[in-house]
Parts: sequence; structure tokens; C-alpha cells
Amino acid sequence: MFIKWIRESQIAAGILTIIRLYVGYSWITAGYHKVADGFDASGFLQGAVANATGDHPAVQAWWAAFLEGIAIPNASLFSFLVAWGELLVGLGLILGCLTTAAAFFGIVMNFAFLFSGTVSTNAQMVLLTIFILVAGFNAGKIGLDRYVIPFIRKQTKGKFYQGGSITS
Repeated sequence: MFIKWIRESQIAAGILTIIRLYVGYSWITAGYHKVADGFDASGFLQGAVANATGDHPAVQAWWAAFLEGIAIPNASLFSFLVAWGELLVGLGLILGCLTTAAAFFGIVMNFAFLFSGTVSTNAQMVLLTIFILVAGFNAGKIGLDRYVIPFIRKQTKGKFYQGGSITS
């Protein structure tokens, strides 16, 4: 019953718009400052790896191994992806454009930050983003998705998806 309501109700669309604007503002301000002022994630990444030791580590060993083997050697790429990813996720959520995709990539970043031992507002952002993801199209109905999603559906109808199977 709740799922149907959050996915179809006009009242839910209004509430989701407020949530979407709050989460989007959080992302866009964080991303803007990183893009405008410059951002180097290497210190954060090394700090996360340092928190993977001890009796009760804040960072799991498998995540620390990923950070050491992939993220730290490519810190400039990860810095770029985080800064622009935050900015673009925020823009998508504020405009209500490709809302579900923006929310998905936002929650992926939130989980990466949580896995790295940073709690801050990430847990709250994850919870709010889950509502946006569950709502699907309704979360962006009061936004550009009202026009963008029908356009995309019209342009791709029958090209990739027909009756439950993917076609080439």
C-alpha cells in the first residue's frame, strides 16, 4: 500500500520534491565547492585505509584493499569523479531530470563514503535517497522528468525492450 502511494500519489510527488530538493542541494553545494576550489581525494583515501586496522576497524579490509589497489593509484581520477559526480547528482535532483539515475549514483557515492568510515550526513542521505528510488518516476514528476522520461520512452520504444525480453 505504501509503495503504491509513494509511486503514484500527487501528495507523495510533492513531498518527494521537497526531499529531492534537500538532497540535491546537499550534493550540489558539496560538488560545487570541490569543482570550484579544487579537490584532492588522496588524503581522504589514505585516511580511510589507515582506519582499516585495529580491533574494531571503521573500514573493512576488502574496502581498504580496493582503495589501496585501485583508488589511491588513481586518486586524480577519483577526485574528478567525486567532485563532478556530486555536482551532477545535485543538479539532476534539483531539476528533477533523470531523477532515478541521479539518486542511484548519489546513493552509490554515499555508500562509498560510508564504507570509507565517514558517517557525517551520509546515513541520512541514504535513507532519503531510498524514498526517491522507490518512488521512481513520481519523484521527478514535479520536475523535468515530466517531459524528459516520456520523450526517452517514445524515442526508445520497441528498440531495446519488447514484451519482457531485451532485443538488439
